[in-house]
Amino acid sequence: MNETFLEVLVKRKTSVTMKVGQILLIILTVLLALLSLGMGAVILLLAVLTGVGAYFTGLLSNVEYEYSYLNKELDVDVIYSMQRRKHLVTYDLTKLEVLAPASSYHLDAYKNRNVKTKDFSSQKAENQNEVYVMYIGGNDKVVFEPTPELIKAIANIAPRKVFTE
Repeated sequence: MNETFLEVLVKRKTSVTMKVGQILLIILTVLLALLSLGMGAVILLLAVLTGVGAYFTGLLSNVEYEYSYLNKELDVDVIYSMQRRKHLVTYDLTKLEVLAPASSYHLDAYKNRNVKTKDFSSQKAENQNEVYVMYIGGNDKVVFEPTPELIKAIANIAPRKVFTE
């Protein structure tokens, strides 16, 4: 058996609005908790609700994507706060149309397609030269950051559809 298993973990950049929202919710929680000491149960309930909102905002602000390659399939999972894992999608790489860097001219023929775009990249400006785009199955555009080993494994399946320049 000639099986290849690869895993790649990519940490997504935390957006500024998520950080600001979390800080504002924490401040609002503290203010409402202090205000509830003299006001009553309704304000305390609001403080608890904003505290829960701050907690879930914190969970959702720390996001990592894991790409797992095995048997001509690419699985994408999302990991929230290094605790909770959720399987997002599995791609059958035998249906691959093209895989190339985001700035490659090989993608020009695919730019005007009406497809669903799924971004599983880190969204960091310094990693833009490592971002690849994959068109697969005729209706999906996948933006992600594979390692050279993962690109080589995919190229073994479809060598004429994988470009590195």
